[in-house]
Amino acid sequence: MSKERLYLFDTTLRDGVQTIGVDFSLEDKLLIAETLDALGVDYIEGGYPGANPVDTALFENKRLYKNAKFTAFGMTKRAGRSVSNDPGFQDLLNAECDAICLVAKTWDYHVRVALGISNEENLDAISQSIRAIGETDREPLLDCEHFFDGYKADKEYALACAKAAYDEGARWVVLCDTNGGTLPTEIEDIVSDVAKVVPGDHLGIHTHNDTENAVANTLAGIRAGARQVQGTLNGLGERCGNANLTSIIPTLMLKPELADRFEIGVTPAQLRNLTHASRVLDEILNRAPDRHAPYVGESAFATKAGIHASAILKDPATYEHIDPELVGNQRRVLVSNQGGKSNILGELERLGIKASKDDPRLDTLLAEVKSREATGYAYEGADASFELLARRTLGNVPRFFEVDSFRVMVERRHNAVGELVTISEATVKVHVNGESMLSVGEGNGPINALDTALRKDLGKYQAFIEDLELVDYKVRILTGGSDAVTRVLVESRDRAGARWFTVGVSPNIVDASFEALLDSINYKLIRDGAPAP
Repeated sequence: MSKERLYLFDTTLRDGVQTIGVDFSLEDKLLIAETLDALGVDYIEGGYPGANPVDTALFENKRLYKNAKFTAFGMTKRAGRSVSNDPGFQDLLNAECDAICLVAKTWDYHVRVALGISNEENLDAISQSIRAIGETDREPLLDCEHFFDGYKADKEYALACAKAAYDEGARWVVLCDTNGGTLPTEIEDIVSDVAKVVPGDHLGIHTHNDTENAVANTLAGIRAGARQVQGTLNGLGERCGNANLTSIIPTLMLKPELADRFEIGVTPAQLRNLTHASRVLDEILNRAPDRHAPYVGESAFATKAGIHASAILKDPATYEHIDPELVGNQRRVLVSNQGGKSNILGELERLGIKASKDDPRLDTLLAEVKSREATGYAYEGADASFELLARRTLGNVPRFFEVDSFRVMVERRHNAVGELVTISEATVKVHVNGESMLSVGEGNGPINALDTALRKDLGKYQAFIEDLELVDYKVRILTGGSDAVTRVLVESRDRAGARWFTVGVSPNIVDASFEALLDSINYKLIRDGAPAP
């Protein structure tokens, strides 16, 4: 029997930004989009063109993705205006994207109070807007805002809004539990009723987590007929968050009662990158990953000492509902050193580094990773640093240059025109191919000054780093007190469009930063095939 196709619609870049404390830069959005595309989602909702400079810039150029349709978000046209005379709607039509998702009021109370228009005017706006998008050969979608509240208040009108979009050619009509207050049994009953008006292969479900039921509500919607699933990576979203795709994706793929009936665009190989994708997002947000997150959390497959620990070594399936390697996680039995090598091998394979499972150096690498992680390193979001560590352990990293010493000075003084300024100056002494070089750099901070000095003159390797640019810098304090251990994450890129992350850890923030900078340069030299000394 053939399986029914479910489509994943990720709203991390739009709904996720509504999370308190979350504010993505353009570079952040591009990196997250690449991560989501590699994971295999079908739609990536990038943001709201015209609403802010970042989202406007995001949709100025065509974004080509291997798996996902890049989607813009916006509102239906305003009542009383034509499509051509609505600047906000025109921004949507001019956006470089594959699909456009419109949000519309489907609760008659909101139509009356929030929009101040008649029910008929709202239906007309929905119809005209969906039709206008279809005429541009982009996929039109409609997010039916507060649909479940609207259905309970006036079933016929809520259904009329959904049907108006479908009749005008909406690829997906998405039912939104906007305030997160609906329970799974209600979701299933209402979606089943809507499926009589809008076919399930055009019906989506979009839930929020205000009652801790977003994932359960999503599954209820699927059981009732919805075939598009909306959510965010790690459950980001306003208030209590959105449905968590990091939990939904493996549930759909690994639970037989769902996997036997449905299929999604994520392959088993892509699923093994789920934990990695989750950690990348956390690093971008500069926050500690949720240890207790289902499937991807550090504790999701962890067992402490006791009867469970001895049993799990004999038969892991006894205490684990899935094999953790299927989602890129790993088993942690805290009273032994069992496990871990397969994860190292998988990561080496992903990075294109060949190694035999019997190579004794893998044990050395595994022990080194564990030792470093115990002191504060985190390699899930710092692939470049992990690759360097692996290559050094396996003996295939040239020593392009050596740093003999560095010094940083920060001075606050009045400049020539009497302004109070803070100046940073750094001196770095390096050895390149037997030659000693001393470079000085200034910057608006000690790290900027160090970076300038370090990259000022690397002799015969200078040409390889001319296009190297540091685009982000994040600091996390790992322990409290004035002697706190600090982890620094540096993001770098080059003109070819490659981006990579490196990490440094030290009680001294400058030392941690310098370590991350060194890794960034060495990774760039290896990546571009710089000759060994």
